[in-house]
Amino acid sequence: MRRLMVAAAMLGTVSAAHAADMPDLPILRGSFTDGLTSARPIWQGSYFGVQAGYGSSDENFNGSTSNMMAALLADTLIESEMGVSQWNLGLGKASRRSSGYGAFIGYNGQWDDVVLGIEASYLHGSFGGSASASEARSNQLSDGNVHSVTASSTSAIAIKDMATFRGRAGYAWGCFLPYMFAGLALGNADITRTVSVQDYVTPAGVLQGPISATEAQHNHLIYGYSAGLGVDVNLVGGLFMRAEYEYIRFTSQVDTSINTVRAGLGYKF
Repeated sequence: MRRLMVAAAMLGTVSAAHAADMPDLPILRGSFTDGLTSARPIWQGSYFGVQAGYGSSDENFNGSTSNMMAALLADTLIESEMGVSQWNLGLGKASRRSSGYGAFIGYNGQWDDVVLGIEASYLHGSFGGSASASEARSNQLSDGNVHSVTASSTSAIAIKDMATFRGRAGYAWGCFLPYMFAGLALGNADITRTVSVQDYVTPAGVLQGPISATEAQHNHLIYGYSAGLGVDVNLVGGLFMRAEYEYIRFTSQVDTSINTVRAGLGYKF
């Protein structure tokens, strides 16, 4: 028994001496955790990047030419008694898909994992559409004649450049920064609208017209609003890639909505 106690005491002394000689392991001092913390991307700062997108533009042309028709037929018998400018010419809606390319620039502020920022985003492409329709009606009017009226209209919009100025709110999660945004949208558009009317009068057998009017606006500034969501992914250093969805609505003579998905590559300073 006495020999066992002596052996145990000697073993404890050797173990303590060996532990004192061992170097401190980083993981025991918490340096591994510190290394993970310092490796997290810092999103605060200025950044810029390039992007490409693909999407659809949806136009609602209903009512886009009614004011032109009313001005063309002002003080005429067929307008006062047949209300030609109020006819539903059925211009309806149109949709077209297109691609585009552009750039973005912004600044982030970061508080722990919360990231807030402002950004300007630009996309050049070919978005828009066109529609045309016509309608014919015959009525006997107060002059005693039957007026057979045919009214036609055409409307088109082509949006070449779009820029959005938006506020962003995101949450840093590892190397990912999911975010949402909303803001003001501006666009550069060509808008063309044409109306035409002809009136065949019987029994006189007289064809009045056709008379027409065209309004063309080139490089016209249109405005609206923007909203969407996306995610930035840190690659290495300040380099990051982006995936984003954006909805834009322009409220001009032609009500236009544009939905795009985008991919980008950026660098944060």
